Amino acid sequence: MKISFHGAAQGVTGSCHLIETGGRRILVDCGLFQGSRELHDDNAVPFGFDARAIDYVLLTHAHLDHCGRLPLLVKRGFRGEIIATQATFELARLVMLDSANLQEEEARPRHGNKRHPATPPHPPLYTIIDTMDCMARFGRAASYKQTITVCPGVRATFYSAGHILGSASILVEAEENGVSHSALFSGDIGSATPRLLPPPEVPASADAVVMETTYGDRLHRPFDESLKQFYEVVTSTLTRGGNVVIPTFALERAQEILFFLRQGLEQNKLPPSFPVYLDSPMAISATQIFERHQADFTPAIRALFEQGKDPFSLPGLHFTREKADSIAINQVKSGAIIMAGSGMAAGGRVVHHLMHNVSRPEASILFVGYTAIGTPARRIIDGTKEIVLQGERIPVKAEIHTINGFSAHADQNELLAWQARVAGKKFVALVHGEQGSMEAFAQKLTGKVVMPKLNDEITVG
Repeated sequence: MKISFHGAAQGVTGSCHLIETGGRRILVDCGLFQGSRELHDDNAVPFGFDARAIDYVLLTHAHLDHCGRLPLLVKRGFRGEIIATQATFELARLVMLDSANLQEEEARPRHGNKRHPATPPHPPLYTIIDTMDCMARFGRAASYKQTITVCPGVRATFYSAGHILGSASILVEAEENGVSHSALFSGDIGSATPRLLPPPEVPASADAVVMETTYGDRLHRPFDESLKQFYEVVTSTLTRGGNVVIPTFALERAQEILFFLRQGLEQNKLPPSFPVYLDSPMAISATQIFERHQADFTPAIRALFEQGKDPFSLPGLHFTREKADSIAINQVKSGAIIMAGSGMAAGGRVVHHLMHNVSRPEASILFVGYTAIGTPARRIIDGTKEIVLQGERIPVKAEIHTINGFSAHADQNELLAWQARVAGKKFVALVHGEQGSMEAFAQKLTGKVVMPKLNDEITVG
């Protein structure tokens, strides 16, 4: 068995790993590179393998940096089967169609002027039609801890990763010439402290472990402290007459924020009434998908559903799908919570809400998730005094808050505990992390540790 690394190699986005065994080629994830060159450069270059030669794709979860290049894979000739959990299939459809629509919009000609001539648009990596072709490759739906025979000699078992709805770590077992080898791909690992989803599951053993290190160099604050800070930021901002703008990832984070806003109101930890705008068509649709998979949540969340209560609904909640409704939110100058994508503020509706609030001292911009280097969100967090949004330079005067306790990623201690439960491993390959994060995490491990570069290849066995 050979594993090669074609994304998230000494970087955080673009997860894509290739297994070659017994004459078969199996891809684990095919994600989009995100950051300052999102949708261009890195994404447009060749994969590092022939898409036509790939037989299967095993998809860990539906985040764009894990599924976002699947339509491009199909466009370039992949005709095999994509295997994932049912919830991942449903969410991936949503995510990929949104990505394709955004790319088509950005590829349309722009009007400029003499002082600011229009920049020629990049052609889309793929279109909505390409994405529909990709969805036609969706095949068997995996159930957690039930082994699937991918093809003769190769088996895959999906384990709940606790990251987002439907997310999985995938154990791949292969037999070749009478010899068996196995590799465990972590996907993105969720927190060991259950919130919406149960904690991650771990298989008993594997020869090799390919694992994420997003937060391999740091610890999250205890969640109770993070939640307390969240309520304090919301209360103080609304009290002084500002808006709270939350750049929101559509999958999991949006639903968590809605749940804890609801809980805060019930427990009198927030002001009694305020409008909440979920200004993200994708997050709205994702919330509806979440409500269809009630069995995947923690017992406490399932109990709410059984009582006829919607965990993601609260008084004053407005879903804004239409663009005109989104624009109208900008007339709200105070006392509102505005949740909009994208979480890294690299595009989407949140950009307009930042433009109307980031220069206002009474407002708060609240980041509750990972932000990649080079993104507007990271620049704001790092303390820039001025941010360029839609070509306009805007001073940053709002209060800036980062609460990483809401992260859907495990922290260093949780990652260490997760890999320690995998017996028999001959090496651990670290991926999906910035250089410093991987190096800090590697120092905590015993045994053989590798940090592959892009297109590196490792033999298991």
